[in-house]
Amino acid sequence: MKVFSARSLAALVLAGLGVAQVAPAQAEGRVRVAQQFGIAYLILDVVKDQKLIEKHGKAAGVDITVEWNQISGATAMNEALLSGSLDFVSAGVPPALVLWDRTRGKQDVKLVAALGALPNYLITNNPAVKSIDDLSAKDRIAVPAAGVGFQSRTLQIEAARRYGKADFKHFDAFTVSLPHPDATAALISGGLEVNTHFSSAPFYYQALERNPAVRKLISSYDILGGPATFNVLYTTRKFHDDNPKTYKAFYDALAEAEQWIAGHKAEAAQVFIRQQNSKLPVELVQRIINDPENTFTINPQQTQVYAEKLHDIGVLNHRAQGWKDFFFEEAYARPGS
Repeated sequence: MKVFSARSLAALVLAGLGVAQVAPAQAEGRVRVAQQFGIAYLILDVVKDQKLIEKHGKAAGVDITVEWNQISGATAMNEALLSGSLDFVSAGVPPALVLWDRTRGKQDVKLVAALGALPNYLITNNPAVKSIDDLSAKDRIAVPAAGVGFQSRTLQIEAARRYGKADFKHFDAFTVSLPHPDATAALISGGLEVNTHFSSAPFYYQALERNPAVRKLISSYDILGGPATFNVLYTTRKFHDDNPKTYKAFYDALAEAEQWIAGHKAEAAQVFIRQQNSKLPVELVQRIINDPENTFTINPQQTQVYAEKLHDIGVLNHRAQGWKDFFFEEAYARPGS
């Protein structure tokens, strides 16, 4: 797997931008995939570990070469997809919907599948903060991508509900960009400027266990009205239409990985540690996989709620009539919302 630094990623994107208009269409049998870091990408870890894309391609009579990449951040993912440097990318639902909205009638980016329903927790170590309404300019909320990422967009939806659409950026003024590991360390140690974190697994598990002063204020499930998809896989209409066998092999691989995880949770923990070179204790990974709040499924859940709320506050220009508007048709046969 290729892991890109900021400098090497910039070179990748620039190279892709330089050839995007002249590069020939991808031929069947080659796919370049990028995932981010963390347990939320377990389905992709299993697909890679068991070579499921290759397996389903061979069953369809196509030998598929898969190039795996690991990139941090939705912005970099989206740039690489649009430049032609990658074929499939993964990120939270809001950044994926923004790209769907911005590319309608052009690259026509759509979502391929969900990668799991996992909550994010807004946690704090500030004893004066009893609820999300107590957060103020005296606090600093850490998120991976301030203003634009999954966590910020989810906070904007909640701010609009609490304070009105005109104030949907209520929390943006005291939100800062900080990687999950650094924000987690800040909350565990205490006494630092960053005292609040909109955190994903496994990080909120660690913070809540290691510092008794840390507590949950609200979760993304609370904001969305129930279990909701955290991250998704997406691609362009061109790749989808030009590579039907490769695309179907990938989708079938995702479906098999989902089913395998459900029946092999202990083994899935080992796959995650192996594929992501994780130093987490296997017992913690197993606990996260077994947590009933976490579901590793490719069925979209509550994605339409994101689409509606983000349109209401003006983040999306187009209103989706349903979740199928922004997913490719292979997903329609399964339950979705």
